[in-house]
Amino acid sequence: MSFIVQRLVKMVVVLLAIVVLNFFLIRAAPGDPALVMAGEAGASDEIFVAQLRERFGLDQPLPVQLALYVKGIATLDLGFSFRQQMPVADLIFSRLPATLLLTLSAFAISLALGVLFGSLAARRAGSWSDTLITVVALVFYATPLFWVALMAVLVFSVTMGWLPAFGYETVGAGLTGVARLSDIAQHLVLPATTLGLFFMATYARMTRASMLQVSRLDFVKTARAKGLGEGVIQRRHVLRNALLPVVTLAGLQAGTLVGGAVLTETVFAWPGIGRLMYEALLQRDYNLLLGIFVVSSAMVLIFNLVTDLIYRLVDPRIEIKA
Repeated sequence: MSFIVQRLVKMVVVLLAIVVLNFFLIRAAPGDPALVMAGEAGASDEIFVAQLRERFGLDQPLPVQLALYVKGIATLDLGFSFRQQMPVADLIFSRLPATLLLTLSAFAISLALGVLFGSLAARRAGSWSDTLITVVALVFYATPLFWVALMAVLVFSVTMGWLPAFGYETVGAGLTGVARLSDIAQHLVLPATTLGLFFMATYARMTRASMLQVSRLDFVKTARAKGLGEGVIQRRHVLRNALLPVVTLAGLQAGTLVGGAVLTETVFAWPGIGRLMYEALLQRDYNLLLGIFVVSSAMVLIFNLVTDLIYRLVDPRIEIKA
């Protein structure tokens, strides 16, 4: 429990540093922020600009402005998007569930397939199946994500008609209950699989290399000498210890899934914060971009904490120090 408390305190400190960096990024932007916001709103008279300065505290000294900004972030007030005419927090949190559904599904697919294929390749090292898995993993890793997404749409949606090509659910269908969940799941298959296959390649190669290294250690040789079956040795001794570096890599890459979701959500018109980030960049909606940056940073910190907790589940002998 003390470990979790200490990590939460560190997470708050890191997030505070990110928020302060955001504050100075806003101030480092060329021009008067009030004039920029007024231009986005389609008005530039002096009275409106003065009202904006007063509303956002831009007429206050810099330390006071920093305190107001940090206070706003603490109360989930991420600013106002004049392009969308909505608070930034409302925009982000309305899109966040779709992104979490996509990224967590892609993460589960990539980790499950990566560990599965990596284990098969390690157990059959040097065989044709090992070569095939390695080549396929390299192909998915080297192929641009947007090209895989476009080919998936072309093959499975346009040519075969098996799965929906775009969107979160069928527009205007009015589905509810299980029917709506089934419709969302069908729309999720292509984007989640496309995003998951890219990261699957990394986990497969990492699992293979880690298992081959662990299989040469003395305790594995001892287990074989005791007469244990090869399947038991691979599952209980080799794979369990080989998963530790894979868990580390997965925890580090979990946060980067949001970055990969930008391309995936754009190609598949998935209404998540990745697509929202792309739209905000095109529209130069700086308040929205910075809000997404804060939320994405918080997600990365949470993923890192969860990774440390999973360490203890994978190997209870490890004592994690805060």
